[in-house]
Formats: sequence, C-alpha cells, structure tokens
Amino acid sequence: MCGEAKEVAEHWVLDAKQWIDQGITAPMAFLAGGETTVTLKGQGVGGRNQEMALAFALAAQKHGLKAPWLFLSGGTDGRDGPTDAAGGIVDPNTLHNIITAGLKPSDLLDNNDSYTALKSAQCLLMTGATGTNVADLQILLIYP
Repeated sequence: MCGEAKEVAEHWVLDAKQWIDQGITAPMAFLAGGETTVTLKGQGVGGRNQEMALAFALAAQKHGLKAPWLFLSGGTDGRDGPTDAAGGIVDPNTLHNIITAGLKPSDLLDNNDSYTALKSAQCLLMTGATGTNVADLQILLIYP
C-alpha cells in the first residue's frame, strides 16, 4: 500500500462501504501492508499510521459506514513518526471520544496532529520497539 495516508484511508472506507452494501453476512478481516506518506501542512505531532487511523474514522463518518468496524494502522517497528506510538486503533466511537475531550477531529487532522486526537480518545497503538521493520500494517475488521 502506498499513497497519501488520508486518501488511502478514504479509499478503504469506500471499499468497506461497498462490501457492506453488497450484503456481507459474516465478519470479515482485510489486511494490507506498505507505507503511506503524509504531506505536512500543520504544526501537530503524529505519524503516517496515526494520520491514517484518524482519517479513516473521519471518512467512515462522512460516508456513513454502517456496520460495526475496527481499523488498525501501525508500524511494525513500534514507532510512528516522532512519537512513542506505533499507530492507532479506531472504531465508530473514536470521533465522539475526541469531541468529548473538547477537541475537533477534523481540525487536528488538518494540523497533522493525529497524536493529540488519538491520545485524547485512548486510541493510540502502543507496542514499544519491536526490533523489526518490515512495513506498516493495516487491519480492517467489519462485523455485519
């Protein structure tokens, strides 16, 4: 997988919406690997996996992803950008939790501040250093 993290996240959501609309009847897991990029426009903190996770949650809301879902994006080395997190794990409650903390998720994404957003919702993926680096890993679980 490659491309701008926000755009890749939106493609995942659109694909998931299509699968759901086609009537999947059993839980499904989708896996991908690779490395996305982030075009820095803000002054925030985060990495490509955190940005992708936050962008996925926002795109899921925007496109009305109906079935319960869980999305993980993480670096296999245990570090994402200049942070102590490996990435993020988001679900349909993530945006509500960020807003409840008094933050605006879309503004944080625009400021490349996915770390602050995910930390406020307790959605950071914290693994510590793994001693390996084969790629980033994305997992999407859908429960129809």
